[in-house]
Amino acid sequence: MTTRIDRRFAALQTEGRAALVTFLTAGDPDPATSLALLKALPAAGADVVELGMPFTDPMADGPPIQMASQRALKAGQTLRKTLDMVRAFRQADDTTPIVLMGYYNPIYVYGVDRFLVDATSAGVDGLIVVDLPPEEDEELCLPALAAGLNFIRLATPTTDDKRLPAVLANTSGFVYYVSVTGITGAAAPDPGKVAGAVGRIKRHTGLPVAVGFGVRTADQAAAIAAGADGVVVGSALVSALKASLDPDDKATARTVTAVTGLVAELARGVRSAKSRNSAAE
Repeated sequence: MTTRIDRRFAALQTEGRAALVTFLTAGDPDPATSLALLKALPAAGADVVELGMPFTDPMADGPPIQMASQRALKAGQTLRKTLDMVRAFRQADDTTPIVLMGYYNPIYVYGVDRFLVDATSAGVDGLIVVDLPPEEDEELCLPALAAGLNFIRLATPTTDDKRLPAVLANTSGFVYYVSVTGITGAAAPDPGKVAGAVGRIKRHTGLPVAVGFGVRTADQAAAIAAGADGVVVGSALVSALKASLDPDDKATARTVTAVTGLVAELARGVRSAKSRNSAAE
C-alpha cells in the first residue's frame, strides 16, 4: 500500500531535491492558532508535517518542545483534539503527509485499536513513537503497519551496523536520523558526518533518510539537504512560535507569520541544495 509519505518522497526524488519536514506541537499555543499554523505550513514550503502529540513528560525533548507541550496541555489539547485537527486539515489538503510524533503513553491510554482506527480515518499517514524500541513492535508498530500507517523509526549516531537491521526491520515511510546525541534542539549537526551516516544507513535500506535535531537556519538546512533525503526542523520553529507570544504565552497577530516566515526561509535553503547538486552533475 502506497502512502502519502511514499508518494511525496518519490515525487521529490524525481525533482532531485530533499524534503523539508517541519515539526510543531499540536495545540500550541492554543487549538485555533495551532490549526491555522498547520493549514499554513504547506504553502510556506513544508513537504511533510510532523505534529507533536502533547505529553506531560517528553523526556527526549529539549526545553523549547517541553514548554510547547505544557502550553498545549494548558490550553486543553488532547489526543482526540489532535486527531480532530488532522481531520480539519484534510478538508482542504489531501496530499501533504502528516506524521504524529510523540510518546506511547497517550496512545496506550486512548487505546491502540481505537487510536489506529481514528488516526487512519482522520488522515494521519505515519507515526514516530520515540519510546517504543523494536523489541516492542507488537505493541503498536505491527498493528499500525497493518492499518496502513507508516511507522517511522529513529536512528542515532550510536546506532551501529549490528543494531541497524533491528531498527529498520519494520520501519516504513522514511528513517529519521537523529544527527546529534542528546535532546532535541541541542548542538548543530556536522554536514560531513551526517552525509556519511546517511550513506551508512542507506547500505541497509532503500527508504529515504531524513535528518533532524539542531537544524535552525537556511544555510544549515541547505548543507544537510545536500546529503540527505529530508531535513527535519522542530525546535527552531517552536522557538519562533514562542518568541511571537505575549507575556502570558497567548498568540499574537505575529504568531502564524513568525513560523511560516522561518519555514519559507528553510524551504529556500533546502531547495538551493538541489541547484548546487544539479550544477555539480
